[in-house]
Amino acid sequence: MTVALMWEARAVPGRGEELLAWARAQELAVPPLRRELFRAPQDRVLVITWWDAAYDAELPELPEPAAELVTRAVHRWRFESVS
Repeated sequence: MTVALMWEARAVPGRGEELLAWARAQELAVPPLRRELFRAPQDRVLVITWWDAAYDAELPELPEPAAELVTRAVHRWRFESVS
């Protein structure tokens, strides 16, 4: 089964590039099958990682960035692929 973990954060205005660089630099304990980074208006950054694992498997996730870099707590979602 393929599981996708989504991590989304909103940077303090004007610090979106810094948040994107921070997210890009984060190493996970185990490399995912695939990892993509996205950005959006309002200095938002999204990271999606794909894993060959059960939906409820223990998987490494990106941590919370420093509080002074973001406007709110990180949002996290988990999805499983369907046929």
